[in-house]
Amino acid sequence: MQASTGCWTRWARTWPRRCGRWTASRRCSRAGRTPVTDFGERLVSRSDIARMAGVKRPAVTNWERRHTDFPTPVAPESGGPEPEAFRAGDVLTWLSGRTIPANALQPGEPAGTTYGDRFRAGLRGNRSGSLLSAVEQLAGRDAARFAGRLRMPDYLNLLLSLVFFQSHEDKRWARYVEDPAVALVDPDLDLPVEYDRLSLADVIRFLDRNPPASRDESRQAFDRLLSLLRDADARAADEFFTPPSVSRVMARSLAAQGPPARRLYDPFCRSGELLCAYLDAIAERGGDAPEEITGREPRKAALRLARMNVLLHGGRRPRLAPGPVRPEGDPPDPPGMFDAVLTNPPFGGGNVIVVGEEKPREPWHYARTHSPQFDWLQYVLSRLAPGGRAAVLMPSGASFQGGAERHVRAYLLENGALDCVMALPSQLFERTRIQTQIWFLRPPRGRAEQVLFVDGAGLGHMASRYRRSLSDDDVDRLVRAYASWHEARDSGRDHAGIPGLSRAVRPEEIVALDYRMDPPLLVHGDAPMEAADRDATTARDRLARLSKELGRLSARARAADSAVEERLRRYGL
Repeated sequence: MQASTGCWTRWARTWPRRCGRWTASRRCSRAGRTPVTDFGERLVSRSDIARMAGVKRPAVTNWERRHTDFPTPVAPESGGPEPEAFRAGDVLTWLSGRTIPANALQPGEPAGTTYGDRFRAGLRGNRSGSLLSAVEQLAGRDAARFAGRLRMPDYLNLLLSLVFFQSHEDKRWARYVEDPAVALVDPDLDLPVEYDRLSLADVIRFLDRNPPASRDESRQAFDRLLSLLRDADARAADEFFTPPSVSRVMARSLAAQGPPARRLYDPFCRSGELLCAYLDAIAERGGDAPEEITGREPRKAALRLARMNVLLHGGRRPRLAPGPVRPEGDPPDPPGMFDAVLTNPPFGGGNVIVVGEEKPREPWHYARTHSPQFDWLQYVLSRLAPGGRAAVLMPSGASFQGGAERHVRAYLLENGALDCVMALPSQLFERTRIQTQIWFLRPPRGRAEQVLFVDGAGLGHMASRYRRSLSDDDVDRLVRAYASWHEARDSGRDHAGIPGLSRAVRPEEIVALDYRMDPPLLVHGDAPMEAADRDATTARDRLARLSKELGRLSARARAADSAVEERLRRYGL
């Protein structure tokens, strides 16, 4: 291959008198320079032609057999790398005269694209660093075309797998590119038989022509597809995913305490989002990734997502395996082992399936309850190593329910195992208005200690009609409220909390409330007049926010009306 002169060049078609057909050449933009050809003498095989032109291997043989003007192969003795190789320049010339049919165009190819355009792109090399834009295209404007009969969630799951294989499994990806039919029957993709093999081939080759510039770009593309999957399937969103902003609060709060965990655990890991959030939080702080990452998940589809997710986020050899829906089965992970535990266990008994007779009381039960979330809470506590920390997502009712739940709260308080209770806003989940809390735990110390209560119930904004989200500023406020309290305690300073947001509460005050642990109550006080004033203030703040939002929407509506009127005027209407 000749070296480039460094000048700007462009492709042009010329009409040489000697051969009577179009040829491809490069025309230099600087006067007096010699035209440059990058691959006129390069040799390619029939398989190379098929791969770079985006067709099946038999198509090349068919072209050669049916068209007498197809380039002549180079004789073996002329130095070709294999028998009957072809000069790339000759192949490009021939393919440039063949327009791709509309039904065979790949994503991003406009009408009129030739096989020569594809071949030229393949010869020049892939467009490294364009994976994100390719994913946006495949999952956006071209999604309906390439999803075929697949449901959108199934199509997005396919894209998630392909992005992962492209980044982490080179041999498998090479087989897919060489013969996309291999992917169609790959059990790891689990595609329905009715999925169009031509659509799959187009998607694979389009991704191959737009590889990531780095593992970080693959991670970003994967995260983007997970976000689209949450939006496409509300049921899957609630069952498989913890809201991203909640994951960040939980992970960053734990990451702010002491050195990075060597052993990380999520006993109900869903799609691995909490494990990944912790890996990201540690990376942001310049720490080392955990040496051991363990996760359990009862659903095969979620477990598969979790494995890909954790590997893309820098997890090293994660041990992710099936686990029970409820911890009565006592998952095979030893007690007292993990430095950091994060989990979002299933809420309520309606979603829990327990097979067989009731198990005998497990040693990690401090009180027999009928709510799986309290069983998980006790299980998590039993798995903490000395000095470990845990963050467990709980329904807000856990802070005031009576009966056995009250006994669990009493045990946690009196043994110094409860570190913090943080209230979150409602509507963070797609299909429910349930309000949640994060309970931060530490190994029992045998004595009651102060507990930090954080009231973030008034934070957040409506990200959609039905779902609320925490902004980056909201996440930072909540993490800072928890971290600043710990920093003060570690340095021997008093820290009562942040007015209006958090408050450190003595154990005797919680006992006086019969072990109620509701953050709004304990942060703002329980005097009737104060509560009434607080409710009025909250209502005024909400009305102010709604008024501001209404003004913004009204302005958008006026702008839309003006745009419509302008278009109508253009057409004389």
